[in-house]
Amino acid sequence: MTTLERFQDALTDSTTDLDRPELLPERLARAVAEVLPVDGAGISLFFTPQRRLPLGASDEQSAVAERLQFTVGEGPCLTAHEQGRPIVADEATIRSSWPAFHDSLVTRTSIRGVISLPLGDELRGVGALDLYLVPPRPIDSVTLVDALAVARAVVSVFQQGNVRASPEGDGPAWLDAPAAGRRSLVWQAMGFVNVGLQVTSSDALALLRAHAYGAGLDLDELAGLVLEREVPLELLALDAPSR
Repeated sequence: MTTLERFQDALTDSTTDLDRPELLPERLARAVAEVLPVDGAGISLFFTPQRRLPLGASDEQSAVAERLQFTVGEGPCLTAHEQGRPIVADEATIRSSWPAFHDSLVTRTSIRGVISLPLGDELRGVGALDLYLVPPRPIDSVTLVDALAVARAVVSVFQQGNVRASPEGDGPAWLDAPAAGRRSLVWQAMGFVNVGLQVTSSDALALLRAHAYGAGLDLDELAGLVLEREVPLELLALDAPSR
């Protein structure tokens, strides 16, 4: 049986407990992690360089790794998106290329290798597939040929699932993935900081990132605390540059 045939079987098997259309990204991530020699997978979209939307992960550790990249604003997936090419990074490469991400990654996960693949076709320039590896599995256990073939299959399934969540919806149902809903809290928190501290949206995001990194939180966690007023704006203002 080929890798793509096993992928289709794994995707079909996951329908039992992930049958709702908004859970399609999680089904895909689980199927990817099952058929490739990796320990986890995650799928995300970029609406702008600063606005990354997680769609689904195969497991919690992979979800954490995505949130950490977004929190520190650097990492293999962001670089793959910027350069439009696959990025293969073992721990030494992660440490040297993205030190803040490395520090957070080794503190909060057992992941030590990442392969990030930009998606193509209708998701070209916006979609990404991350593959995560945990020792003793080496980074070269995955061939790019197989990984890219599975990435193309992921895009094909997304295209087949491009049905709207409702007649009034402005996008496919899988855009309503739970992880995407959680990330929307960050955009709300940015607006809250933007108005409350009279800073630009970019500065608001920078303040949130700085505080999250310093507090050992990911950005999604901090956004919820800010919106619940558990982290006051005055505390964030301490990190604001003098004007």
